[in-house]
Parts: sequence; structure tokens; C-alpha cells
Amino acid sequence: MKKINIYKAVTACTFASMLLCSMSSCTDGFQEANRPGTGASLEDLSRDNYQTSSFLVQMENEAFPEQENAYQMNEDLIGNYLGRYMTYANNGFSEKNFARLNAPNGWVRYPFKDSMPKTVSAFKEIARVTKSEGPVYAWALILRAQSFMRLTDMYGPLPIGADATDGNAYSSQEDVYKSLIADLNKATDIIKPLVAANENMTIADGHDKVYQGKMAKWLKYANSLKLRIAIRIRYVEPTLAKQLGEQAVQDGVITSNDDNCAIAYTPNGQYKTSVEWGDSRACADLESYLTGYNDPRLTKFFKPTEEAGNRSIIGCRAAAKIGNKTTAGKAYSAANIKQDSKGVWLTASEMAFCRAEGALAGWSNMGGTAKSLYEEGVKLSFEQWGAGDATTYLADNTSTEANYVDPISDYGGNVNAVSNITIKWDDSATDEQKMERLITQKWIAMFPNGQEGWSEIRRTGYPKVFPLAQSTDYSIQVANRIPFDIDEATNNKANYIKAVQLLKGNDDYATKMWWQR
Repeated sequence: MKKINIYKAVTACTFASMLLCSMSSCTDGFQEANRPGTGASLEDLSRDNYQTSSFLVQMENEAFPEQENAYQMNEDLIGNYLGRYMTYANNGFSEKNFARLNAPNGWVRYPFKDSMPKTVSAFKEIARVTKSEGPVYAWALILRAQSFMRLTDMYGPLPIGADATDGNAYSSQEDVYKSLIADLNKATDIIKPLVAANENMTIADGHDKVYQGKMAKWLKYANSLKLRIAIRIRYVEPTLAKQLGEQAVQDGVITSNDDNCAIAYTPNGQYKTSVEWGDSRACADLESYLTGYNDPRLTKFFKPTEEAGNRSIIGCRAAAKIGNKTTAGKAYSAANIKQDSKGVWLTASEMAFCRAEGALAGWSNMGGTAKSLYEEGVKLSFEQWGAGDATTYLADNTSTEANYVDPISDYGGNVNAVSNITIKWDDSATDEQKMERLITQKWIAMFPNGQEGWSEIRRTGYPKVFPLAQSTDYSIQVANRIPFDIDEATNNKANYIKAVQLLKGNDDYATKMWWQR
């Protein structure tokens, strides 16, 4: 990716977002999207549909960023690198980046200055047009919750508009999370009775790149997001987490790959960053687990290297000192993805692992035991990736993470395995061993959603990951957060000071999230 895309896109994209919101013609030409017999009536929804479709599209693009610059800046450079799914192969990124905990402010500020304003402006327009009621408004609440959850899990406190007297005032991460829960509850309260009356209810299907306007699927997604949140906060709010998680499962989360949250956007973001641009390659951590486990998903996730090594698919150490992009590009494996592949953001497999953890924590009515739901999660992931039958894999009680052998010793170097966790479920194992086994498989299954992979590493300490290939100014091997935009200390000084106080730590990479144990 060219520097202009990284350093100049913020201003251009923010201006484009403002322009979109101000142009009276931005919704001209939309086709009627409500099908007789299956969609909501035009009489009920025409006011909302025609005026809000462009803003729903904008919210989806931020909630599930697949456009090439948005994907690289909001997902690849941050979540994918810190979640140890991918890492940089571009020597221009080698000195300052998130893996080394010293990323340039142009990278640090991008989600805050680009993605958040676009989400907020589009949501406000939808709320205005719908008068904050009805299914379109509920849909927007769900999309905002998805976007804000990713943003708060990057920075911690956020200015979410909770202070009516000052829109630039920050809320604590705890308050952000509780506002997300309230928004999702409000959304599902609106959609649930409508879907009960008409399970085929469809809105703006021509403008929905995820579920084609099917409200029953958005209801399942909202419940699934609640379960994701419940698991995320279970160590700091065990009572609330249990209540929220049990209710989400009872109301219906995603259990089939047919309902996975996957957005159609061509070209796919990871295709651009890894295959076309060659900026990212497989991370050694994920490759070493998959190699050691003889996991058939390895060849589904990544392509063989262009140059022969001691194995066909090879990852690169996080924070490697890349000397030459062309050399690195040939030595390490790119993502195995096509231009028109859908970007996947929440799956039935993830939900099975969440329910398995709920069962392990003593939550009621998760739909199975920790063992059965753990195995269901693996099976669903194999099915999702077309990796064949998982029976033999699940019975493997000897394979462990492989030692890592680097084809270019000057870039990262060899490192021994850091985990000895096996695949087969063991009810006699300790609670920590059960958690390591469960989260390691959950982490593998959530690829390529690096943001969620990063969150699991921070929340649980699993999977265990290799030490960084280059030294940093910190003792930690994975960032707990990314700092606030440095300009906030000048342009929003009073609120910035309060935001740092809400962090209960320094504005740096080491201060923990509210939900970390």
C-alpha cells in the first residue's frame, strides 16, 4: 500500500463522509426493496427505506470494513497483527508498527478519526429520519454496537455522546459496554415481535451486503453479539454476563454456517493487503499451531510459499525485522483468498465456543456440555472452511504446537513451541487446561477476524504466543490497547485528561482493558 493511502486517507475519507451526509441527492435512484409477501409494507417503511439506505450501507462498511484502505487501517495493521493471524511483510512497516508497540500516529488515529465519525454521522441520519423507532432504527443500533465494540476494544474509553452537554466527553469502557447492551436489547425488542409475526420480513434487501435485508438473520446476529459481549465481560461482571449470555442463547444465536455474518465486498480487503499488495503474510504463531496439529485448515487459510522451505506454508514472526519486501513476500505465505471472497465477521463456530465457555462457567441452557460444544465448534469450523471430517482431528491427544523454523534467520529467527496443549477434550484436565484448549481452538476458528483473536489473547492469555522478534519499550508481548490520537491531548485537552483517568493507567500499549482478568 502506498503511503498516501495510509497518511492522507483520514482527511479525504472524513470529508467524503461529511459530503455524503450533506448531499440531498445521496439517496436518489434507489429501487424499491420490499418484496410483496415477504418484506415490510411500502406504506410502513417507504419513509425510512428510501432515505436511509445509503446510511445503512455506510454503517455496514464501517461495522465490517472490507474496502481496501479501511480494512488495512482498521483491521489488518491492528487486529490481524496483534491477534497473531497475520504480520507485515513490508519493510516500510518494520520499524514502527502495532506489533512493536510504537505505531505512527497516522495509524493510531485512523479508526478514531475515520471510522467512528462515519458511523456516528450515518447513525444520526437514520435516527433522525426514523424518529428513533422501527426496524430500520433497530438495524442501525445493531450496526453501531458492532462498530463501537471494535473501537472500544482498541482504545478503551470512547466519546459515545453520553454527555449531552459535551459531545467530545469520554465514557469509561464499562459504560460503553453497558450502552452497547442497552442498544442491542432495544434493537431486539423492536425486531423480535416483527419477525414473530412475519419470519420472512425483509427490508432494503438490495442494499444489505450481509443478510440481504432479512430481519430474522439480523435478530440472530444481534443475539450473537450479546453472547460475544457476555463472554468478553464474564471475568469483571460475572452476574451480568451470565444473565446476558443465557438470555442471548435462549432468544437464538447463530448455530449454522448458513447464518454466518459475512459481507460481500469486491475486492475483498484481505485479498488486497496480502495477495495484491503483499503487505501482510501468515503469522508464525497461527502457522505453528496449525502445522503442529496437522490441521487441514492450514491450506485453506494460507497459500504455499513461492520459494521452497522445509514446509510448504510458512509464517513470519511478529515484529520481524523485514529487510526486503520482495524477499519476505516469497519466503512467507500469503492468505489463501480470492477477490470475491466474502469477509467473515461472526460465525456459528465462534458461538459454539462461546456456549462451551458458558457451560464451563456454569451458565444454564447452553445447548450442551463444554465438551460437546467444544467439539461442535471445531466441526462447524471444518465445515465452514471445507476442511473435511473433524472426527480424527478431535480424537488427537498427542499433537501440539510445532517449533517454528524461520527460512530467513535475520528477519525473525527460530523459536521453540510455547504451548503443549493438545486437541482432544479432557474432562479430567484442570480448569486452566480446559480454557487453553478451548480458546486455542476458538482462536484458530475465528480466523481471519483478527480483532476478535486479539481480544481473546488479552482476555484469557490464550493461545500462548511467541515472544516478539524485535525488542520493544514494553515487557508485554501483545498490546493490551492502542493509545489515543496524540492530537486529543491538544485539541480536546480537558476531555483527554479525563479519558486517561478513566483508563486507570497510562495512555500507552500496556494499560489493560476494563474486561481483562
